[in-house]
Amino acid sequence: MLYFPPLRRFFVPSLVALALIITLKLSQYGNHTHLHLFHPRLTSPTLHIPLSTLHGSPSFGQDVPHDEILLHGNLLPPLHLHDLASSPLDLGADPRDPAHASTASDVDSVEFVLEPLLRCLVAPNRFTGHVRLREAFVRNISMSVAGGVRDGREYWNPTLMALPWWVKGRGRGRYLLVSRVLTSGFWQSNMVCEAEIVCGNSEGEEEGCTEDDMREVGRGGMRCVTEPVLIDVPSTPAQKCEGKDEFYSMVPGFHDPRIFWSGRGEPLMILNSQSRYGCFGLWIIDLRVVYTPLRDMLAQCPGHANDSLSNSLLISYLSLTELTRAPPTSRSPMEKNWIHFSTTTASYLLYETTTATRSYARLLGNGFTTPNLTSPYEVSCLLNGFPDPSMETDLLDGYNWSSGRDRMKGGSWHQATNSLKLVLCARSNVECRAKPAAKTEVFLAVVQRKMNNGFNLPMRYERYFILWSAVPPFQMLAVSRFPVLLANETASGFSAEENWEGDDLSAETEGLVGAEEYAGLVGKGVKRDMWYYFTYTVSIAWGRRSEEQDSGGEETLKGMQVGYLDDEVLLGIGLNDQGQGLAKVAVAELLQCLRMCPGFKQAGKEEPTNEKEV
Repeated sequence: MLYFPPLRRFFVPSLVALALIITLKLSQYGNHTHLHLFHPRLTSPTLHIPLSTLHGSPSFGQDVPHDEILLHGNLLPPLHLHDLASSPLDLGADPRDPAHASTASDVDSVEFVLEPLLRCLVAPNRFTGHVRLREAFVRNISMSVAGGVRDGREYWNPTLMALPWWVKGRGRGRYLLVSRVLTSGFWQSNMVCEAEIVCGNSEGEEEGCTEDDMREVGRGGMRCVTEPVLIDVPSTPAQKCEGKDEFYSMVPGFHDPRIFWSGRGEPLMILNSQSRYGCFGLWIIDLRVVYTPLRDMLAQCPGHANDSLSNSLLISYLSLTELTRAPPTSRSPMEKNWIHFSTTTASYLLYETTTATRSYARLLGNGFTTPNLTSPYEVSCLLNGFPDPSMETDLLDGYNWSSGRDRMKGGSWHQATNSLKLVLCARSNVECRAKPAAKTEVFLAVVQRKMNNGFNLPMRYERYFILWSAVPPFQMLAVSRFPVLLANETASGFSAEENWEGDDLSAETEGLVGAEEYAGLVGKGVKRDMWYYFTYTVSIAWGRRSEEQDSGGEETLKGMQVGYLDDEVLLGIGLNDQGQGLAKVAVAELLQCLRMCPGFKQAGKEEPTNEKEV
């Protein structure tokens, strides 16, 4: 007679074995789900994302075969990964913690490298408090292709990123451009195209400069070289829109997208849409899913067999994935403006940067995160007054604020753009580039101070740049002392005479659409007027890279988010809530006149940590 022992004898050993298997799997795959990318070719001018994408990514650490994706068209629901971290997070030591004072040498080194950017080369406008970049102009963006018919629609809120150097030539744009389009109803729509800077001064940008280009965007403007197509992301459910927010539950479509390269070479898009946890939240998806020609572009890398590079790149967000905040009690019904930043091994979300606090967390997988990781020793970099009150005595020639001081008070801070990684060296400085990342690498982004008018409506957005360390614990390092205006921007709330006090339009205005007549009138003694008076910064991207700057294949893509002090950046800019523009400027020029954050020293003196906002 055969005897079968009770199965409960094997219950505990089975649990132990299962736990070991899970631990091994987690250590093998890390904190991100990685999938090989396969897509059917685009067959429609509308980019469709299947509704199955709302069900989240495949299981944690699981590769999904091509046939399974195509045949089933469905993915497993997202895992709840709050407790699945395979090892304690290495957050590094905060140099301001007295228990880790020995780590301060790296921070001192960063301060030393930052020193040239702390200098103020010119005094700010004594009325508006801004610093004007006289050689950096807002240029025009057009969604119409050469020889095409303008559709008459208004586009705004441009977000863009450079494509690898091997994607080139007319009919194939050097940049990817996503713009929001104004619709007749409540539906929110966004279009994507490949774009090019035309009639510019950089290598390759003069190619084929036509009269149509000059009429459409002018010198240095950007226009689509492929027909724009609709990004058709399915509507997401709103869990809870109440009171004044109830209307938003009925607004379909997504808004405020940001496109960027991750530290692992992934082209990603973050967008705002209805939330499963509140009213509005943020979602993320790989751009190769929503714009499938991008997969073919990446496969064209010289030195790689056709499609081998694209198929070797792993993808973290094959489906539309909602980003979260832990614990759930920290979530707001209306979430927006989160900044994604990443190293080659991990990704993070910077939730907010205000006068009171800064909070960030590490992404664990499927959109779930750790709790806030901000050091308890960190004092807000935005705590002290803006524009910088200490500069009243530091600047030469008896500089002093005018009656404009009262109009510079108050306001609220908002994160504005994606992030870029910046190496605080020139590309040609081999000795500097050889230093450890902790001594030279930072993240860069734009924050804006929203100033309201007497009716509590936005009057202007003031542009500031922030830097934080690129290594854990990612402490804040510096911020612009003064708001930054481009050459042809003006600040609402101040008169034209106050805006242009001490400034002259450069000869660079030649070729700007609408600028020739304006500059000519000024030259004849006509008073200056307000130009782009209500602008806001939507995105920031590195300019196009050359073949000589290529690291090779996959390493090139991993380096797409990294730049150097002598590189150029592109700013995507909204104009007067009804148009779009861009500016191209050297990053060193953007970052002039920075102030070290509280707790760090500059030129031998401690930055104050207890000043009240002016």
